[in-house]
Amino acid sequence: MNTHIRVAPGDLFGDGVFETIHLRPDGPWLLHEHLARLVRSAAILGLPEPDLSELPAFTGEDIAVPGVDPGSDVPRALRIIYTGGRVHTAVTPIPPAVLRERRDGVRVITADLGVSVRRRPPWSISSAKSLSYAENFAARRWAVRQGADDMIWFATEGYALEAPTASVVWLAGGELCTVPPAEAGILPGITAAHLLSLAPSVGLRAAERMVTLDELVAADAIWLASSLRGLAEVTELDGKPRPHSPWTPRLLTLLGFPATS
Repeated sequence: MNTHIRVAPGDLFGDGVFETIHLRPDGPWLLHEHLARLVRSAAILGLPEPDLSELPAFTGEDIAVPGVDPGSDVPRALRIIYTGGRVHTAVTPIPPAVLRERRDGVRVITADLGVSVRRRPPWSISSAKSLSYAENFAARRWAVRQGADDMIWFATEGYALEAPTASVVWLAGGELCTVPPAEAGILPGITAAHLLSLAPSVGLRAAERMVTLDELVAADAIWLASSLRGLAEVTELDGKPRPHSPWTPRLLTLLGFPATS
């Protein structure tokens, strides 16, 4: 028997945008920043501005997750998806692998993405959080097959760009850094930007700058930053172990995540 499924063009071709947000007891973390990025991403794809006026409150008391006890302390994620002219939302548990990466760190390899920071095509949507994430997940699966957990993409000029689902943050002396999204042509990282805004409160200078692999290797610490992971410390880079940084629990606490032990 044939089953007919209605599929919107945006669902079929990835012509849409989304945001994934950490749900906390007081509601979605950095919600306004994520909604602003959703609107920017839609504009980059040439989509009409999404109507966000009827989004529910998503407070800690009324967050329902299928198969999860409403009173449990299971960490949750909110996904806001805009495609086919409609905004959809879903609340799901945060995958255990994400929590493990926050707690234990990640082994990372580097790879040339084959793109130039100086010659992005005019139709590039690399600075938008689009639904076209197949290549991102394929990259992570490839990294796993190489014995790693994740990867950092590099431009043809030798500069670090981002991870498939995270921003790159590093500590060099007293300077906490991330890649400048406009210069690199990458997605602006909300968690990374928020962390850098808080850096002076713990005695660190904040900076956005391009970084080479040699400079990244020489850094005091490297992290992958994202909404659900918060920070996942890079414990191995291209097969070479890196010492755990005492800054990891301190910065996680600064972001409002449980500190690692």
